Amino acid sequence: MRSVQDHLAAVLAAVGPVAPLDVALHDAVGCVLAADLVAPRDLPASAVAARDGYALAAHDTAGADDEQELTLPVAHDVRPGAPSRLRLAPGQSVRVASGAPLPVGADAVVALEETDRGSVRFALQRAAVAGQHVRAVGSDAHAGEAVLTAGTRLGARQIALAAALGFGRLHVHPTPRVVLLSVGDELAEPGSSRAQDGAVFEADGHALDAAVRDAGATPVRVGILPDDRGSLREALEDQLVRADLVVITGGLSELAGDTVKDVLATLGTVRLDHVAMTPGFRHGFGTVGSELGEDRSVPIFALQGDPVAAQVSFEVFVRPALRAMAGHTELYRPSVAAHASHGWTSPAGLRQFVPATVLGTPDEGYRVTVLGDPAAPTISALAHANALAVVGEQDTTVRAGQVVHCLVLEG
Repeated sequence: MRSVQDHLAAVLAAVGPVAPLDVALHDAVGCVLAADLVAPRDLPASAVAARDGYALAAHDTAGADDEQELTLPVAHDVRPGAPSRLRLAPGQSVRVASGAPLPVGADAVVALEETDRGSVRFALQRAAVAGQHVRAVGSDAHAGEAVLTAGTRLGARQIALAAALGFGRLHVHPTPRVVLLSVGDELAEPGSSRAQDGAVFEADGHALDAAVRDAGATPVRVGILPDDRGSLREALEDQLVRADLVVITGGLSELAGDTVKDVLATLGTVRLDHVAMTPGFRHGFGTVGSELGEDRSVPIFALQGDPVAAQVSFEVFVRPALRAMAGHTELYRPSVAAHASHGWTSPAGLRQFVPATVLGTPDEGYRVTVLGDPAAPTISALAHANALAVVGEQDTTVRAGQVVHCLVLEG
């Protein structure tokens, strides 16, 4: 029997970041930078107004106060993107829109609402301070500065910075593409009006589709395959060309003639193991490629068909693999230590993962309550859980008040 640690180590040793490539800016969302992003120029390249108002030299407003109103002539209007910078004459001002370049000689902007809004001359009642309402040269970024480091995940804020610096393409680890295959003659698509007596609605593919997206990867759900060796092998041959990783659910019974076991046992480096955990005792993992006509090796997981076992196994093994493939440095869910609200038993020699709710704060501490029967966790319990309580292989009893390690699934 293989330990959880050994199986996870084998998984992470077999995967690595997807080869980096240059992608268009809009395709980089959710990807991880493969190299530092270095500013090609100062941002902004020249001082610009941070507010609509009047650009001027602050020393020209000395003496303005509530009792001494000051007026200055308005020599020009400047809009954002003006092709050349004006030069400010002493004692004058220029009306500027937010984002417009300041004229040479100006060092402050008086906000429009602090004036009488004059177009030929304007009045103000408070002296300006040098630098007010001005975005200085390089205040966002300096030329040559690494503004985003390799390993940064690109979201809206990071994309905004890259776009403002003029980058139309970014060098990233693309999000892994995950092919999902569900195997079983008993399976029927949810909502199907042709489901036969004894049919089981297929939950794994839909659940793992969502889990793959949550992990930051791209799912390709192929759907349901029959318990037929030829169909499974043909599907693998068809799908490997688009896959960075494959996940198969179902067909891992130890009875003779099981489709997934029979097909995978002949491919690549795939091995089938008992992993010392519950749920999710039976696992397949390895790489396939050349034997199916590909010139590269593709990692492949085979998970049990039970929806709880499949989702627990995804969290423990597949999600960290996808995070590594996407170039992330943080591979794992956050975890907390929580006090058990009541006790339960755990099988000897197996690491137990139990759907649970964790409540509390870092200052006050956390409390964990398991949902349903820990010995037979249900999909309903998992649906209401925000964590998995994890009991070590050497522990057979959890006592009320005992500190339990918990894998946090959501905030």
